[in-house]
Amino acid sequence: SHIGGGKVNIARMLLPEDHSARLNEHVCHAGCGHLAPSALATGFRYAEMGYTAAFEPAIAPVNARQSHLEMLDTPIIDKGGYAMLGSDDYFLRMLAAKRDQKAINDYVAWILHATQAIGIKVVNPGGISAFKFNQRALDLDEQHDYYQTSPRQVLLALSRAVHELGIPHPLHVHGNNLGVPGNVETTLKTMGASEGYPLHLTHIQFHSYGNEGDRKFSSGAARIAEALNNSPHITADVGQILFNQTVTASGDTMRQFANADLASPNKSVLMDIECDSGCGVVPFKYRDKNFVNALQWSIGLEIFLLCDDPWRVFLTTDHPNGAPFTSYPHLIRLLMDKSFRNDMFSKLNLDAQSMSTLNSIDREYSLYEIAIMTRAGAAKLVGLHDRGHLKVGAAADITVYTEQADKEKMFAKPDYVFKDGTLVVRHGEVVNITWGKTHTVKPDFDQSIERELRDYFARYHTMQMGNFKVSADEIADDGRGGIIEQACIPNREDKA
Repeated sequence: SHIGGGKVNIARMLLPEDHSARLNEHVCHAGCGHLAPSALATGFRYAEMGYTAAFEPAIAPVNARQSHLEMLDTPIIDKGGYAMLGSDDYFLRMLAAKRDQKAINDYVAWILHATQAIGIKVVNPGGISAFKFNQRALDLDEQHDYYQTSPRQVLLALSRAVHELGIPHPLHVHGNNLGVPGNVETTLKTMGASEGYPLHLTHIQFHSYGNEGDRKFSSGAARIAEALNNSPHITADVGQILFNQTVTASGDTMRQFANADLASPNKSVLMDIECDSGCGVVPFKYRDKNFVNALQWSIGLEIFLLCDDPWRVFLTTDHPNGAPFTSYPHLIRLLMDKSFRNDMFSKLNLDAQSMSTLNSIDREYSLYEIAIMTRAGAAKLVGLHDRGHLKVGAAADITVYTEQADKEKMFAKPDYVFKDGTLVVRHGEVVNITWGKTHTVKPDFDQSIERELRDYFARYHTMQMGNFKVSADEIADDGRGGIIEQACIPNREDKA
């Protein structure tokens, strides 16, 4: 969930009308918007729905300090972030020079220490960098014009590094060709690109499109779900779209450039970030009468309902890209209530209905499956060893709901929410403001890598290496949290 960092602030500034329209809602100041709320409002709204942790999935390492400072202003919930690699100049130079895996592992571990992150994210592997060299597309086995490396090489090197370092959360992958008709083929190949090392495929709905039919756009959900069911080393979150206004915020400058003409309202921001990464912010409105949007909605739900294991498929809207996180209760009702889902389906664009099998799927998620997918399984995936369960020694993060027939109402307003044993929400209203922790991992690495990195920063970056690194003292326990270091267990075996 995009809750901290440069992209979120740009989205907030780009849509002042979103904030001014809601000045009377909640306890808010300048940032009370629905699409990209302020740090204060974000913490309140998550807690009010019964969630006690959220993780920023795309921290540009050069911007890690600002990201953490912003998340430290987010009350109640725990937080953390995934550092973006795979298009940064230093890593691509290593890959092009065919540096050994040990050197790559040391660099990945150093980045985790320097950014105080809990995981590694790759966005359009190599593609953000390729865009800077005027490439406008990059498929899985296509060569970067400058470095002569492929996305497949990026994925294999990084997934192996994450696995061997023992980082609990697998490499978090935003694949190539997001939103492109026919990208289901790229996604299926991506699942095999790590050669058995674990991967987490994020917002997979946006990567599950065929190119069949008169409009050359169709659902690849059945093929994706079958592949997920048969690939125990792959996990995924869905990135469900829901109808209404939102704003898309992504490090994938290449795809956001392609989408800028579709902006609604018609404004956007695209930028490169040093030798590090990129950023694109494009407002967008999903419409149920639009063929493509309606089919996107159906594709996400098809993936949810056709995947067998709730421990490996997770509920997201890729906030705010598919919809704001406050839409979760509505999405849960769609998964738990077939009659409601069918009613919504019947209102869609008729051509989209004819291209979807959603109406024929009878499955309804159980309460236990929702609890696994949104709490227990998610905590296990991220590596929160003390969260997501009620065993002795666990943090007392507990949400209490009263069973209701209308699941949207039920999940929108819990009876009680406890954060680390303190009652913070009663009947959907915040009654106590506490400050959650920042979760990190700190795998071992060869400290001598800093000699080479110091020279690299002096030559190529606009900041020195010492200023790039975020110290633990900067996330100090000053009444607003502190750090919980989750354990890494290095993997000596080859792969899963």
